[in-house]
Amino acid sequence: MAGDLRTERAGKIMDALVAVYGVRPWNWHTRQPPFHVLVGTILSQRTRDEKTDLAARAVLERFPDPASLAAASLETVEALVRPANFYRTKARRLREAAAILCRRYGGRVPESLEELTALPGVGRKTANCVLVYGFGKAALPVDVHVHRIANRLGLVRTRTPEETERELWEIVPDRHRLLVNELLVKHGQTLCGPRNPRCVECPVNALCSAGSGGLKDEGRAQEARRGRNGRDSL
Repeated sequence: MAGDLRTERAGKIMDALVAVYGVRPWNWHTRQPPFHVLVGTILSQRTRDEKTDLAARAVLERFPDPASLAAASLETVEALVRPANFYRTKARRLREAAAILCRRYGGRVPESLEELTALPGVGRKTANCVLVYGFGKAALPVDVHVHRIANRLGLVRTRTPEETERELWEIVPDRHRLLVNELLVKHGQTLCGPRNPRCVECPVNALCSAGSGGLKDEGRAQEARRGRNGRDSL
């Protein structure tokens, strides 16, 4: 019964977010074929969306497939992806991943989590993004932002993105699984920021554990913890 209620609530939250944000991905690289999604998601790590798409467009317009990217010089790739943070490391990983795609998979992007996470620069979140955006396969990309929003909304009570992924898989209705990452990221960027969330404008305020006074309770708890830590240090 409790699981059914959590699933019903999760469905209502997702439906409300769809009504506000729609289902079309906002980022350029997440509307592209699998190889483009892979390159863009590797570049997106610790990089703002606009810089990610700038770097992804530049490198993929010049090298649109694994074979051409693997054959490119490291210096050329570095120059193209420079808008992304840690661009030197990412340029090296992109070339290495492209070479593996050519050598092991005939120039195609694999469609399993295990094979994707074996590629350089590809962790679980990146692999899940490729599955969702590149192949339309049910997966739940969860990074620190999705983890934060899911916990603030009260969908889960977890400590790590990995725990959040497992919990969301249990409660999110099948029809919404492809949309979880997109909707929660959009919501975090638009209304539910880490500081000063705009709860009054929030379409899921009535369903959110923070929207009905939870943020004040959370703030009091944080102050209490700081007070205890201060006394402990005396």
